Amino acid sequence: MNNLLDIENLRVTFPTRQGEFEAVRGVSFTLGRERLGIVGESGSGKSMTGRAILRLIRPPGRIEADRMELNGRDMMGMSEKEMQQVRGQKISMVMQDPKFSLNPVMRIGEQIIEIYRFHTKAPHKAAWNKAIEMLEAVSIRDPERVMRAYPHEMSGGMGQRIMIAMMLVTEPEILIADEPTSALDVSVQTSVLTIIDRLVTDRGMGLIFISHDLNLVASFCDRVLIMYAGRIVETCAADQLHEAKHPYTRGLLNSLPRLEAPQKRLEALNRDPAWAEAPSVSGRQ
Repeated sequence: MNNLLDIENLRVTFPTRQGEFEAVRGVSFTLGRERLGIVGESGSGKSMTGRAILRLIRPPGRIEADRMELNGRDMMGMSEKEMQQVRGQKISMVMQDPKFSLNPVMRIGEQIIEIYRFHTKAPHKAAWNKAIEMLEAVSIRDPERVMRAYPHEMSGGMGQRIMIAMMLVTEPEILIADEPTSALDVSVQTSVLTIIDRLVTDRGMGLIFISHDLNLVASFCDRVLIMYAGRIVETCAADQLHEAKHPYTRGLLNSLPRLEAPQKRLEALNRDPAWAEAPSVSGRQ
């Protein structure tokens, strides 16, 4: 497998009054043209890892890595101007809630067109047509009306579809999806996942899918990284996630309700301090 992304010993550190806090500690993995899931509790470092890949950690936070390469290019050595060409054009990120990602005072079409023209320098008419094409690709009916609408006029599911269209309009090689379906009901969630899956497969992209939902990741992804306290504690094939061995992963799985094995009380996760200090497991292939 040709790796699109190669990360070794990624660290994200923030200074505090009590000393330096490591939000991501020695994370290593590769991404090919596949669907890679990252799961774990809130605060485990999942979203921080995604933001660090795009170098979106603001000072005084620091990003360090022994290697962070995109198609063999050193991302740590890139200037901010070079990173602006990477963000959106090579790697796009769908944030968790579209209401905080879309500009409320700009029409939806203007926002999609702005991103496309920034990266391609295309004329306005071509950008308009491309935006319509992408809205149709994410199964939005009447894209002309949506182009002229404001974000507050859209439902949560429509907002997520618009964000996916916006992030894929430049045809990036990698999509980072941070909890893209967490605020959606089950039927809309399935529809959005089907759209992401189709676009990733058709375009031969790499997908990093960040989620709390272990069952969803097990059914949707190819590989899974399980994170705890800023480190990867286990990696496995997605279809083997329910056979995971690490006690943290087992604890997460056992805390999920199961229709085929109902229980009066779900297990509570008992954390072992040794998990946080154990060396990070490599997710490299």
